[in-house]
Amino acid sequence: MKISLNWLQQYIKLDLEVNKISEYLTDTGLEVEGVEEIESIKGGLKGIIIGEVLSCEQHPNADRLKVTTVNIGESVLDIVCGAPNVKAGQKVPVATVGSILYDGDESFKIKKSKIRGEVSEGMICGEDELGLGNVTDGIMVLDDNVKVGTLASEYFKVENDTIFEIGLTPNRSDAMGHFGVARDLKTVLNHNGSKLEMCLPTVKNFKVDNTNLSISVEVENSQLCPRYSGVSISGVKIEKSPEWLENRLKSLGIEPKNNIVDITNFVLHETGQPLHAFDTEKIKGNKVVVKTLNKKTKFTTLDEVERDLSAEDLMICNDKEAMCLAGVFGGLNSGISDNTTSIFLESAYFNPVSVRKTAKRHTLSTDSSFRFERGCDPNMTIYALKRAALLIKEIAGGEISSEIVDIYPKEIQHFEVELNYQKLDSLIGEKVEREAVKSILTDLEIEVVSETENGLSLRVPPFRSDVQREVDVIEEILRIYGFNTISIPTKLNTSISYSKDVHPETIRNIVSDLLSSNGFSEIMNNSLTKESYTPLISELEVEQNVQLLNPLSQDLNVMRQTLLFSGLENVSYNINRKNQDLKLYEFGKTYHKVEEGNLEKQHLMLLLTGKLNSENWNSNKDKTDFFVLKEKVEHVLFRLGISKIKSEEIFTHGFSEGLMYKHKKNRLVCFGKVDAKICKSFGVKKEVYYADFNWDLVLNLVLNTKIKYSEVSKFPSVKRDLSLLIDKKVTFKELLSIAKDTEKNILKSVNLFDVYEGDKLPKGKKSYALSFILEDKTKTLTDKYIEKVMGKLISSYESKVGAEVRSK
Repeated sequence: MKISLNWLQQYIKLDLEVNKISEYLTDTGLEVEGVEEIESIKGGLKGIIIGEVLSCEQHPNADRLKVTTVNIGESVLDIVCGAPNVKAGQKVPVATVGSILYDGDESFKIKKSKIRGEVSEGMICGEDELGLGNVTDGIMVLDDNVKVGTLASEYFKVENDTIFEIGLTPNRSDAMGHFGVARDLKTVLNHNGSKLEMCLPTVKNFKVDNTNLSISVEVENSQLCPRYSGVSISGVKIEKSPEWLENRLKSLGIEPKNNIVDITNFVLHETGQPLHAFDTEKIKGNKVVVKTLNKKTKFTTLDEVERDLSAEDLMICNDKEAMCLAGVFGGLNSGISDNTTSIFLESAYFNPVSVRKTAKRHTLSTDSSFRFERGCDPNMTIYALKRAALLIKEIAGGEISSEIVDIYPKEIQHFEVELNYQKLDSLIGEKVEREAVKSILTDLEIEVVSETENGLSLRVPPFRSDVQREVDVIEEILRIYGFNTISIPTKLNTSISYSKDVHPETIRNIVSDLLSSNGFSEIMNNSLTKESYTPLISELEVEQNVQLLNPLSQDLNVMRQTLLFSGLENVSYNINRKNQDLKLYEFGKTYHKVEEGNLEKQHLMLLLTGKLNSENWNSNKDKTDFFVLKEKVEHVLFRLGISKIKSEEIFTHGFSEGLMYKHKKNRLVCFGKVDAKICKSFGVKKEVYYADFNWDLVLNLVLNTKIKYSEVSKFPSVKRDLSLLIDKKVTFKELLSIAKDTEKNILKSVNLFDVYEGDKLPKGKKSYALSFILEDKTKTLTDKYIEKVMGKLISSYESKVGAEVRSK
């Protein structure tokens, strides 16, 4: 949201540097995200001086050019000019050497040059070249009385302003206009020693001139429209707004349209209260009806888009048809035109939830809906109406031609809140002077009803819909008192708590530390995703998607059933920005619609792509592959003490090659290379490796695992190697299982350290080199006993898989 410093200074006297104002605003919760210096005319007409043409002669080498001498006060310049209307004796704007002229977003610098052999030391400008108008057929000729040497910025009254870009949080509906921001500044400055008062425009001169144009109003749904106010104004003249009004709107990035529309926009940004003006000639039956219409009713909005209405959309209608989407957007056939002579001015308070749903349903976001959906001040409608009506009379002429209609069947009450001083001091962490507390609350327009020794009874106005509890009031006091002023104690009070149970967060932190220290980066993604992704993985069912009733967009219309899709979006984003070697992990939830209701599951995802190590002169350039991922998966399981994986099997859902580890019948983790077709859907051409942990099961296994101490063996272990020639279909898993079944007493581990497949081996064969670690914790193994065990292993391999021993 943009806030103008010049505008603020109409209501509150600020004698502070811009940086200090930004600091105060940010400290009070109105975070300043940017500051911009602007001019009412782009460039501020810097370097442009009013001069007088002393002579004007035909250029000797060009029929369409003139050679002039121009007095700019301090000197006389030779300028070559191509304008057909340049003459001696004229007062003209001159762009001197070094000044910059703008044409939209483009600019060019005036330089001393030779044009067809004649020196030119500047440029005599037309109004289009200065950004003052659209006339392009010659130079701008000024009044004869203007003094030579006058700066153009002074002559044309260029206004400089400072614009604060405020990141307004949804709860701060009170600061959606300059009034609210000025209120906060006044409060914080007064707390810091100033004695400021807000000077708001008066509306006491408002009076009804006649009742010749009464428009009746009927509100059928007071729940969606708790308050509706309006007044008629006749005899208005639609024309261009005065310069001061246009400058105010332009400073906020709003393009002026005409005096009536500009006034409603001005009052909106001044007070935070949206207004809407209807042409009374288009209010059929001289009646305004606030109601909902039947579903699928057609309505064309100002942007010339025909929309299908919902039965929940609140509409402003006349006696025959709809005129406006209440609080959101006007209709094409009811707004102000150049022929409008009388208007009905609307100022209302609409239900925030209703406006938000309507705006999202029709994918509309306007200045009006931005304010209504956050909650406007229901007590501001009449003031804003009178303020706009007086401005219209002043700028567009006309007369107030009806009494103010104000339908407000159930007044929105102030919030009653009790503030306890002891609670205040406890939450803030130090004692705040009681007079300072009352001063802050009073400046924030929170009424102090009564005071006791223990606290205050307060009435909070409706425009602070986010301040309804004692803690909310304390937060209001603290943001003005200053979070940064709270002293940090030198003493820290703490206690040591002991629990024999491991907290799930602790387990998550252990794994996060492990992965981060191994080069992984943690990512966090939105739980919302695109429904069209679901069919990419055959295991996912469209019927299990948890749909959003009112999604922000079709890209975020369902809850995710897998972490993979958002992870691949991250991979694509990074690769497109030349960050191609990635190790990512994410803890997150998936959501599934089942018969019993919606089901949430916790997951841990790993993603690998690109090179294994960053580029370095002494590092290899190995790429990530399946076995690198497998190592990372098993590293996580080993770190958590999960070593007894019951089974593993090939897994292909979403993978071109994948493996799944199970615990009993439950999936523990599946991992492998992501199917190339899925990667292609996200614009990823590289190989991506992905692991998905069932984190709920991991937590269950870890929390039920007891850690036992095992003594280091006093007796040495022995290593023996075997080189086996086996069929290609035989897996290491089978060889490992045979070894464990054959020798259960002293076999500690089996490792595959070499694989060979080549034309030197018989067809259909491969060579595996295995190492065996043997250990007896009760005695030292003898060579005879070791040979006996190895013989048993060789016999088992020969009989069960037809292995041939190549060497041992």
